[in-house]
Amino acid sequence: MTSKAFEDYLKIIYKLEESLPENADKGVSTTAIAERLAISKASVSNMLKKLADKALIRYEPYYGVMLTEEGNKIALNMIRKHRILEQYLVEKLGYSWDEVDAEAEVLEHAVSNRLTNRMWDALGRPTRDPHGSPIPNEEGKMSGESGESLSEVTVGELKTVVRIQNRTPEELRYLSSIGLTRNAKVKVHEKAPFDGPLSIEVENDSHALDFRLAQSIFVR
Repeated sequence: MTSKAFEDYLKIIYKLEESLPENADKGVSTTAIAERLAISKASVSNMLKKLADKALIRYEPYYGVMLTEEGNKIALNMIRKHRILEQYLVEKLGYSWDEVDAEAEVLEHAVSNRLTNRMWDALGRPTRDPHGSPIPNEEGKMSGESGESLSEVTVGELKTVVRIQNRTPEELRYLSSIGLTRNAKVKVHEKAPFDGPLSIEVENDSHALDFRLAQSIFVR
């Protein structure tokens, strides 16, 4: 059995590992974890030592953190619960996509695997959550297909939004207000230099979009 704190750390490390370059020669940094949790690096280091003692991570100072096979299994199970809960809250209980993350953060630690699977079956075994993030299957396998970032799209190409990754409720509400949700058609008209804003068209309406936000929107 693992504690809620352990589960939260493992899930965060998994997500930060996802964002590392494919050829990265180091693991997730203590600084990155501390920034994500908004706590001190000393507190993070203390928890990482506990996780390492449980053989859930490999942790070397100045090298970084990597999940072990067991740590990866726990992280994927928590991600599966979280994303199924989000989809259930939207599809069955009428929540909007900007409300579900906080609710799922609480519930994911309380629901059993059996209940999670019953909810998944009731939903028709979806492969994506409301934001387009892949749902791990019962064996913990995750689809790697996520498309390309909107920030990297060639000017003039028409694309379809497939995923919005790790955005705040306020940002999700804004994206919803301009129609930039899953399956929306979007075209980049112009990119400002030096990572400046993008000029985009969504459903025939023009908008300016922050480069940082564009990086978290994936399209095909």
